[in-house]
Amino acid sequence: MSAVQLLTEHLALWSSADTEKKSGRGRTSGNLANVYGVKKLRELILQLAVMGRLVPKDNKWKTSTLGDIGFWAIGSGFPLLEQGSLTGNILFAKVSDMNNLGNEKFILETNNTITEETAKRLRVNVHPSGTVIFPKIGGAIATNKRRILVKPTVIDNNCLGITPNVGVSTEWIYLLLCGIDLSKYQAGTSVPALAQSVLQRIPVMLPEETEQHRIVAKVDELMALCDQLENQHTDAIAAHEKLVSYLLDTLTKSQDAADFNESWQRIAANFEMLFTTESSIDALKQTLLQLAVMGKLVPQDASDEPASELLKRIHVEKAKLVAEGKVKKSKQLAEICDDEKPFDLPIGWEWIRVSEVAKLITSGSRDWAQYLSDKGAKFITMGNLSRGSYELRLDNMRFVNPPNTGEGSRTKLEPFDLLISITGDVGNLGRIPENFGDAYINQHTCLLRFFTQCQNRYFPEILRSPMAKVQFNEPQRGVKNSFRLGDLENMVIPLPPLTAQVRIVAKIDELMTLCDTLKSRITAANQLQQKIADVMVEQAVA
Repeated sequence: MSAVQLLTEHLALWSSADTEKKSGRGRTSGNLANVYGVKKLRELILQLAVMGRLVPKDNKWKTSTLGDIGFWAIGSGFPLLEQGSLTGNILFAKVSDMNNLGNEKFILETNNTITEETAKRLRVNVHPSGTVIFPKIGGAIATNKRRILVKPTVIDNNCLGITPNVGVSTEWIYLLLCGIDLSKYQAGTSVPALAQSVLQRIPVMLPEETEQHRIVAKVDELMALCDQLENQHTDAIAAHEKLVSYLLDTLTKSQDAADFNESWQRIAANFEMLFTTESSIDALKQTLLQLAVMGKLVPQDASDEPASELLKRIHVEKAKLVAEGKVKKSKQLAEICDDEKPFDLPIGWEWIRVSEVAKLITSGSRDWAQYLSDKGAKFITMGNLSRGSYELRLDNMRFVNPPNTGEGSRTKLEPFDLLISITGDVGNLGRIPENFGDAYINQHTCLLRFFTQCQNRYFPEILRSPMAKVQFNEPQRGVKNSFRLGDLENMVIPLPPLTAQVRIVAKIDELMTLCDTLKSRITAANQLQQKIADVMVEQAVA
């Protein structure tokens, strides 16, 4: 099988591997999700091209080096006052001028220009059109940018380039440089950089110029095919996500049990087709949480004690704690109006505000820096909270040794406390488990402590649901976003009977475990597809 057959006869494999979020398009990567297999296919096309295996060879190739195929374009540095002339007819290209996502192959314009008089006076090198330039500092992302000059251009001293010799085409040099990971040749400690003396020794193969053009034409043809594959894959993903979203919405918008069952049967009949990506599983999880808070995830039991009785017991506990001076008397709550109720609740459920089930709502204190330590009590910050979950992230734990008295003791954590980020990424959560030990929070985190009868996991599940996210997002203020304690106190949530809460949490656990299992299988399948793509590349260039 020829190299081109290998590329074109296995398109389904190349386009089926997992996707990766990238930036850019074309021979590098796109604003859209680039398919891993297509990314590997692009790399393979470049490798086969410069190895002479993409088209039949017409002549014997010469062994050469980057230093021998062209004249090296050296960057220049000069004062800012000499740049930016409105009348300058010479472009002055910096690394920043290579970041234009609208054109990722040519330098058509630059932010700065200079005049011919300035260039002569400062004796800077003006490089001709056809020179291929690239950054020499900045790591893999930066140093693997390639741009072709189309006008006489000065480049700054953070750039290098190659102007082709006679018999070497600009496109061939561009192709060679695109196929080399120059970041591997960087050296230095504080600011790793590329050295011309190192780069010019890199070996390359050189065909006759006519063959260079034939190879470049074939590369362009195959890269266009890659673009088509990527666009088709992206269109398919968008259509798939739209279908999944629509069908899941029919569950949450169902008017009665019959409507719900009809919608679910439609999904169940196509389950294996619908839930094939990690994003579709995540959407399913969110829908399950929304169904849970709507009372549609588990059957209702008419024998359940209504939530109103639970509220009565909570009020008794609150009054006792107020009398003992352990909690402050709460202010009168505004009545929940119909506009605040996003859906109807089952019989026996109640709409409440968060403060009705909260023993304490407060934020952490400031000035913790003086108490930071290598060991001691745990210091929980926003970085320890999770998005879409309430599992604490303990991989980067910090510690404090606060005094026994003081403002900080107000927010010493207890088991089952729920933590909520109230600045920046508002609504991230963390729940304190039993036997967690001494721990404190800072001012960017809110502490929500429930009354004894409300310390189960129903309330954390509510507060990671789509219904809660809407309320977290609505009142955010300022550049950094903020969520006030009063906003949390007034959040409206559904309160089911206590026995129903237990059933809901058990069903959520069951279904989330199934979702995680399915996601693991999808991940494993994607990893296998990536491995197959990698193996095919290795075989093709062996």
